[in-house]
This record gives sequence, C-alpha cells and structure tokens, in this order.
Amino acid sequence: MTTEPTARSLPREPLGDPHLRRLIVGQGLAAVVDALFLIWLTLFVLELSEPGIAGFVLVAAALPRAALLLPAGVLVDRLGPARVAASASWLRVAVLLALGALVTFTSPSVTTVALLAGLLGAADAAYFPAALALLPAVVPAEKLPRVNALVQGAESGGDLVGPAVAAGVIAAVGFDATLGGIAAMSALAAVALSAPIRVVRRGEGAGDDAGPDAIDGEQLSSARALGAGLTYAWHDPLVRGMLAAIALINIAVVGPVLVGGAVLADQRLGGAGSLGIVLSGFGAGSLAGSLMAGWRPPARRGWTVVGGVAAIGAGTAGLAAVTHVIAATAVVSLIGLGSAFLGVVVVATLQERVPKQLLGRVMSLVVLATLALDPFSYVVAGVMLPYGTTTLFLTCGSAVLACAGLVAASPAIRSLR
Repeated sequence: MTTEPTARSLPREPLGDPHLRRLIVGQGLAAVVDALFLIWLTLFVLELSEPGIAGFVLVAAALPRAALLLPAGVLVDRLGPARVAASASWLRVAVLLALGALVTFTSPSVTTVALLAGLLGAADAAYFPAALALLPAVVPAEKLPRVNALVQGAESGGDLVGPAVAAGVIAAVGFDATLGGIAAMSALAAVALSAPIRVVRRGEGAGDDAGPDAIDGEQLSSARALGAGLTYAWHDPLVRGMLAAIALINIAVVGPVLVGGAVLADQRLGGAGSLGIVLSGFGAGSLAGSLMAGWRPPARRGWTVVGGVAAIGAGTAGLAAVTHVIAATAVVSLIGLGSAFLGVVVVATLQERVPKQLLGRVMSLVVLATLALDPFSYVVAGVMLPYGTTTLFLTCGSAVLACAGLVAASPAIRSLR
C-alpha cells in the first residue's frame, strides 16, 4: 500500500525544491490545457455539425467526470495521489494524440469526438482530486496557501486568456495544428507531474500495513471505503460547512452569471459582445484573488471565509442594478476575486486538517461541489430568467448572503485560524 511522506521530509522553503517547482509547473500547464481544449472542442464541433450538437459533446465530457469523481477519490487514497495524477495526465496525452491523429488524417464523426471527450472527462475525474491531495505530501503546511495560489492563479490566467488564444491560433494554423500544440503542452505537464512519484517512493511502506482503508485490520471494499469518506465529511462540522457553502455558491452563481449575464449584456449593456468584456473581469478578479490569498494569508481564516462568501453574494445581487458595461465588469470582478480568494483558503484549510488517508475522498467531494453542480446552476438560471434578470440576480445573491450568515453562525468555521 502506497503512503505519502510528510512535508517535513522536504526543504522548508517549498519554492526552492525542484520537485515542487515541477509540480507547480505541471499543474499550471494542465489548467491551461483544460482552458484551451474546451474552446478547441467547442469550435471544432461547431465546425462539424449544428450548434446544438456542441452541447451534446460537452455533456459527454462532463458526465463521466461527474460520475467517476467519488470512486476516483477512493483510488487516490489507495494508490497515492502522485501515481494517480501522473497516470491520469498520461491518459490525457494519449487521448489528445488519438484525437489529433483522427482530426489530421480522417474526418471524425461527432460520436467519435464525443467518446474521446468522455474519456478525457474520465481522466479529469481522477486527476482533479489527485492533484489537490498531492500538494500536502510535498508542501509544508504553512506554505500551502502560497502554492495553491500559484496553481489556481495559473488556472485563472488560462481562463482569462485561453479563449482568445485558442480562437486566434485556430484561425491562424487550423484545428489539427492547434490540437497538436495542446497535446504537446499536455505531455509537458505529464512529464512534470511524474516527478513527484520519485519523491513519494521514499515514504512507501512507512504507514500502517493494513492500509488507509482498513478498520481493525480489515480491508474495506471500495463501496465501504467511499462510505467512510462520506461519513467523515458529513460528521466533521468544518468539512460539512465548507462543502455546503461551495455547493450553494456554485449553484447560485455560475449559471446566473453566465446565462443571466448574456441576457443582461443584450438588454442593458450595449449588446451581446459586451459579455466578453464582463467575463474577462471575472478572470482578472480571480487571478487577483488567488495571488492575494497566497501572498497575504489571512490571520483569521474563519472570518475570511465568511467575508468571501458575502462578497460573492453582494456581487451577484449587485448585478441587478448595473446599467453600464464598466459597472458590470467591476461587479463581476468582485465575484471573481471573492471566489478565488475563498477557493485558496478553503482548499488549503482542508489539505491541512483532513486526515491523509481520507484526503483523496474529501478532495473529490470538493471537486464535485465545484464542477459537477454546474448543470443544476444552469437549470436555476433557466427557470428564473422568465421573471427577469433583476429577480434572478437579487434572489441568487440573497441566497449566497444568507449562506454567509449561516457560515458565520458555525463555531467550527467562525473560530478557524
């Protein structure tokens, strides 16, 4: 059974350790690849078929990721996050190369593209919790906020410039060459993410011989191991409160900002083209929030979590009153800043406090609350839009503000330092 070494076995200054530098570069590159490939996939499917089919392909990629996240968390805890992250990264490379060969030498059907996109979604299900669980194995606890900020900052930067870069490169060199470049970046990320395996081998065999899924010497089945992770998350008030807040924020914000923002741009901000400017404000705010959380970690984390949730709620509600693209961009920037700052603080806190043998399962729940609930958020936006964007933003913003009040009422979170 694989176990991970403690952070104390590595140098005290994390950015001076070459393995950690490779890890940050690898995770940053992986985030940029995700942003570029999403745009490539959408534009390529639009080139192949009707606009509605693009949604089908994106769903084909999202469903395996959502369905496999929780089992992947068990896999991470059993095999070790380093091995799972590296294996998932190389699976991504293989799928991208296969897709690139099909695009270059054949005319692939939409079904084939959807199947390969689904395989990438399965790789993502394993990669995301493994990447989050890997950091505490190689980073001293006091440096986790800074390293999480660097990784999340790379992701925010990819979201900020990825669409424009991907669209521009596709226009210049075509779909096949662009996909080749994305695959090459993915291979570089996989090489970088393979380096930590050599580090964690030092700690193999150092843990309990029964392994991380054992109770009284009995090895748990996968189902019972998953149940143990869910039970821990439910009974720990800090974990339960943070997961609930993340889930509510994503349901109440993602769909309203994207779907409602498009309607708002068309009705009040001078046309649908202004939506790109507004969403770029979200990316800029996210990047700023990530860097702020890493370089100035809060002394009172509990109240910082409360403030981050409140900022997101206030920004969402504030969209109900904006009538100019500059004001809308500023408000959405506040939402992005609060989301990114909150994300760094929450993830670093869970990485520090969740037992190592359960970390993969808890991180899979974090990813589930962050990514897999997006379709529900789109449904919320679609149901409420007939009542107008003002009602949509005020209702969703108020729900998040109420969540901030509930978080403030939680002793486990309020007293967090």
